[in-house]
Amino acid sequence: QVCKEKHRFERLMDYFRNEDSSIDFMVACMQFINIVVHSVEDMNFRVHLQYEFTKLGLEEFLQKSRHTESEKLQVQIQAYLDNVFDVGGLLEDAETKNVALEKVEELEEHLSHLTEKLLDLENENMMRVAELEKQLLQREKELEVVKETFEHTSHQVHTLRRLIKEKDEAFRRRLEHPQDGAGLQNWGVLHLGPLSRLGRSPKWGGPRAGASPGWSWAPKLGCPQCWVHSQGWGGPPNWDMVSPPPPSTGKCPPAPPLPGASPSITLTVGLSAIRIKKPIKTKFRLPVFNWTALKPNQISGTVFSELDDERVLEDLDLERFEELFKTKAQGPALDLVCAKNKASQKVASKVTLLEANRAKNLAITLRKAGRSAEEICRAIHTFDLTTVPVDFVECLMRFLPTEAEVKALRQYERERKPLEELADEDRFMLQFSKVERLPQRMAIMAFLGNFTENLQMLTPQLNAIIAASASVKSSQKLKRMLEIILALGNYMNSSKRGAVYGFKLQSLDLLLDTKSTDRKMTLLHFIALTVREKYPELSTFWQELHFVEKAAAGAVPALPPTPNTAYPPRAPQNHRITRELGRGMELLRRECGLHEHGVLRAFLAASEGKLERLQKDARTAEDAYNAVVRYFGESPKTTPPSVFFPVFARFIRSYKDAEQENEMRKKQEEVMREKLLAQEAKKQEKVSREGTHR
Repeated sequence: QVCKEKHRFERLMDYFRNEDSSIDFMVACMQFINIVVHSVEDMNFRVHLQYEFTKLGLEEFLQKSRHTESEKLQVQIQAYLDNVFDVGGLLEDAETKNVALEKVEELEEHLSHLTEKLLDLENENMMRVAELEKQLLQREKELEVVKETFEHTSHQVHTLRRLIKEKDEAFRRRLEHPQDGAGLQNWGVLHLGPLSRLGRSPKWGGPRAGASPGWSWAPKLGCPQCWVHSQGWGGPPNWDMVSPPPPSTGKCPPAPPLPGASPSITLTVGLSAIRIKKPIKTKFRLPVFNWTALKPNQISGTVFSELDDERVLEDLDLERFEELFKTKAQGPALDLVCAKNKASQKVASKVTLLEANRAKNLAITLRKAGRSAEEICRAIHTFDLTTVPVDFVECLMRFLPTEAEVKALRQYERERKPLEELADEDRFMLQFSKVERLPQRMAIMAFLGNFTENLQMLTPQLNAIIAASASVKSSQKLKRMLEIILALGNYMNSSKRGAVYGFKLQSLDLLLDTKSTDRKMTLLHFIALTVREKYPELSTFWQELHFVEKAAAGAVPALPPTPNTAYPPRAPQNHRITRELGRGMELLRRECGLHEHGVLRAFLAASEGKLERLQKDARTAEDAYNAVVRYFGESPKTTPPSVFFPVFARFIRSYKDAEQENEMRKKQEEVMREKLLAQEAKKQEKVSREGTHR
């Protein structure tokens, strides 16, 4: 009413629209509008203020004034437009959000149902497992009962068989001396019977010479030790009766008790079954672990009776353990056994005939196998790679018994020394050395186990060498690349060293080492730039070099070069392995010729054709490789595939990297050039504007 305005801020908008000649006034008006509208915390009131200015035509005027020359005014206008609330857009976003929330709720409900089903399945499976566990426990109990019954019955059967055998032997001995029948009859061993019964005896075929007529022999279950032969085998038989043992109470001697029948016997047996552990001497003094130990008679039936801590110690890094846990005050290691009883004798150590390190390594190898010596030797004899894996066979081939070891073991055996005193490794080596043609058998087993793997490994490698050799030799673009390199090199060196007609392939690696004066570009970068500008058709020369990467990756690394040669004088590894496979197959054929083995015969029938194809591929690869190596001025004897193909692989990678770096450098230079041009244009515009105002 005071300003006679129909709408608030109407006079301000009139001045703002009409005073376009005063830029500072317009900036102040725009700044005031920004403060009034966007400094309000209440969003609804903010939208209300925004709508008031919209009704007064602010947005239309701002759209017209956005391209004003005043930077300050542009900043204020842009600040207002950036903070404008688009209620329609917010409403659409809210509706989209609601739809998304509904979808999320639906998915969460579906997930909840799936989770419930999963829990139901888990519970059902858990019930089934529990039921099966119960049945398993019941079957285990029944199995224990059956085992106990079987052991008891087996013991009784064994005892009866032993008694029958003893009586049968005594009966046979008595039949050999029929003149002592009277004495035997007095003891109730013989009784009279018809002669025909003895004559028809199917066991002895008829009456023995010297037998008294009418005598029949019938053994009784008595004690055969009651009779002693008083004279030698040369004199007449004379059986004298020895006095029987003192009479008992009329009962038979008690039979051995069943397991668990007598607590005292069980305790004694339990104590005797506990193996006495050797004291361990540590290198450093260790702290005491204050635990409460069980007594020996408390071990039986517990989990500790099933444990073997000494075996675990062999697998632990005890040296590191002692270093970590040794006490600060170190003195000589205390021998607790000797401190308690100095007169006690040391436990007898095992006898070993092998060298210490060799025996230790053999023990580690055998422990990893988890097989007994009998199982290992039987598997070697039958070429059983399921019992003895090929990895273990290869490890065991390092421990083939030497002539000295065999001689020492045979001498120990001839002296009839107890084998139990030998260490486990020596006992294994003794049995291991008795396998016939041991080296040949081990080589055949290694050949059998590795044949398929070698075949699968060598076939793609040989194919890669063949293809890579052909592509490298036939590539015309590679020739032109080498031509460019030769030209630049001669240009750089001709004034000092003279021109050359070729170079070793190793020189390709030196292209990155030759740098420009500013150290920002290498010779390879320059070659890539030259090719891009002058010979664009050569920029993809690497596309003609097929399978070079595979041939380089599949090649076995070579040994370090000797002083007299650029490369190690060795045959390609793939060809060497192929020849070894051929020798292995020949050894296998000879073994089949000497001894018939079904396993070897089946292997020959299935693998001979595969090996022939592999050998043919190897010969083809060798010929192709020799040709391409000689083609590039190298020697096949001093340049194996593991050296030749990686040179090209590295050159291709380096060339691609150089091209990318050149492109990046070019883009950076273009950006810098555009920036400099823009700055120069602004300077000229500013100068021209200042001249106009003047």
